[in-house]
Amino acid sequence: MPKMTFLSPDGTRLEVEAPEGLSVLEIAHRNDVDLEGACEGSLACSTCHVIIAPDWFDRLEPPAEDEEDMLDLAFGLTKTSRLGCQIIMKPELDGLTVHLPAGSRGAAGS
Repeated sequence: MPKMTFLSPDGTRLEVEAPEGLSVLEIAHRNDVDLEGACEGSLACSTCHVIIAPDWFDRLEPPAEDEEDMLDLAFGLTKTSRLGCQIIMKPELDGLTVHLPAGSRGAAGS
């Protein structure tokens, strides 16, 4: 089974199984990773904002215009920012590493 790694703002690494066909957001929730996803993956918020490790960013499908619009609202936006609900795991993403931002708009503590 493919795996992926979440890196928390404090540097903690969590490697988890990443079943094909699930989004990064769904994988985070299955593994109790603190990634909000207030709209439950309906592309109506930016609370599942993640920062993709640079060496993985170009391997992802480009973001759709709707995702880019939501990313404009994300806290701590970077050039490798994506929404976790829009990244669907597939075999070629085995080993994907994503960084969790220090906060999100609408999340407690941001």
